[in-house]
Amino acid sequence: MKRIATLLFISLFACVEIYAQAGLLPFQKEIDAFKKRDSLQMPAKNSILLIGSSSFTKWTDVQNYFPEYPILNRGFGGSSLPDVIHYVNDIVFPYDPKQIIVYCGENDIAASDTVTAKMVLQRFEKLFFLIRSKLKKVPVAFISIKPSPSRWKFEPVILEANSLITKFLRKQPKTSFINVHDAMLNADGSVKAEIFIGDKLHMNAQGYAIWTKVMKPQMVN
Repeated sequence: MKRIATLLFISLFACVEIYAQAGLLPFQKEIDAFKKRDSLQMPAKNSILLIGSSSFTKWTDVQNYFPEYPILNRGFGGSSLPDVIHYVNDIVFPYDPKQIIVYCGENDIAASDTVTAKMVLQRFEKLFFLIRSKLKKVPVAFISIKPSPSRWKFEPVILEANSLITKFLRKQPKTSFINVHDAMLNADGSVKAEIFIGDKLHMNAQGYAIWTKVMKPQMVN
């Protein structure tokens, strides 16, 4: 099983490279839009940088939730960890952030039943060490993979991935694990359906209010 997981991991990145060479890589338009915006006005340094998938992409008014913090949102599309890894030079290193907060991994798990929690961990480790290769002292936080009504069947893998990433981060300096997962559940363990929009995947303002409350204690002043 370990060998199969390794081969799948290698194959995934080989496919990403093939698409890149063909000029077909997903999300390129969104990355180009970030670059164009930066060319008109480069964001201020020392912001809290958000990177990851659509839970950040759709949080377009995130600055309103954190008026006391400078926020730079570079979440894009429904990205998975390999996508964020591919674009790390575009969405992380130009900005000199004072903290990086990652939300990603949910789409990795939902993409295929062959994606295991260990594979999600391995992908996050790759992203983490890429960041650390250039930004050695910048705090990195990972927001737990959230529970979603439309993806409830993946809950066992989500819980395992969250656990593995928590254990990994405990061994790394200047890191934190932001557990929004548990705050999104009712007392009986079911998901709070009222915090999601109609697709039962993405959150409404109530959901983001929960995230805000959990995130603030882990954010760098």
